[in-house]
Amino acid sequence: MTLLTPEQRQKLLKRHRHEKNGRVKDRIKAVLHRDDGKSYAEIAEILFLSDEGVRQQVEDFIRDEKLAPANGGSEPQLDEKQTAELLEHLDATTYLHVKQIVAYVKLTFRIEYSWSGMTQWLKRNGFSYHKPAGVPAKADHDAQVAFIAYYEALKRSLKDGEKLFFMDGVHPTHQTRLVCGWIRKGARKELPTTSGQKRMNIIGALDLEDMNLVTQEYATIDGEAVVNYLKYLEAHLPTATAINVVLDCARYHSCPEVAAYVATSSRLRLHFLPAYSPNLNVIERCWKIMHEQVTANHYYPTFNQFADAINHFLKKTFPRKARDWIDRLTDIFTPVLANS
Repeated sequence: MTLLTPEQRQKLLKRHRHEKNGRVKDRIKAVLHRDDGKSYAEIAEILFLSDEGVRQQVEDFIRDEKLAPANGGSEPQLDEKQTAELLEHLDATTYLHVKQIVAYVKLTFRIEYSWSGMTQWLKRNGFSYHKPAGVPAKADHDAQVAFIAYYEALKRSLKDGEKLFFMDGVHPTHQTRLVCGWIRKGARKELPTTSGQKRMNIIGALDLEDMNLVTQEYATIDGEAVVNYLKYLEAHLPTATAINVVLDCARYHSCPEVAAYVATSSRLRLHFLPAYSPNLNVIERCWKIMHEQVTANHYYPTFNQFADAINHFLKKTFPRKARDWIDRLTDIFTPVLANS
């Protein structure tokens, strides 16, 4: 089933990357998933909505290109100013329990939500329950702010035919990664673990515009491997007039042999991130999704089975499911807190 023209689809993908309203983002995803041929039931399961709600959202868009919800539900609602204040507060304060947020809203705004109502409000506004992300203590806030401005200017300057990639290496190790999961209360769930230290060495680059992930495996990642990868990337994009690559300042990225090769290329342009800035490299989020899908709480008896699973994700699963993760693979960056 095809509902959208290529122009409409690109417009929706671009809006989703920049939209801050969680409810509007969900409506965009519903339309995109439907355009991909998913059933209303499948979309409802992905977005935690009802089948009929998804159907109505898609029909609203087809009929009127409507994305903004008409109302906020039956519970008393925060107005625009209150919503902005609460969002700012939640960005600064991390609560462990929804009931604490309900109490704060009641005390501050004199509006009473149920726990389920507040949970839905949080989801609509882009919140999920997960651990905070650690950031390097040496990260430079001002340098990150300056790079974000530089990056936005770079995006605006791109001409037709130019590509923009985020690049980095990853080293998945043949070990069982034990992470939190839903386990019956009081039960002890055991998983076999491996003690091997053998690992893969992969270089990858991600183009957010079309979710194109280009990866290659090497015996080790050094300057020679990076040069070979850049050659591979150029060959992979024969029609691109320029290939802009955002990457960190790792020694193998900035070594003389890489600089010498880039100087001979008429299409490659490297854009180096500030030091200690993995939060500004979108491909780091791609590697995180890879580990969630392939290595978290998974046991692989042999290294070959482990490597096959990694390669299957990179070559098969990611291209097929990339749009399911577009709300995570975004270039809306937040710099680390200013150094005290």
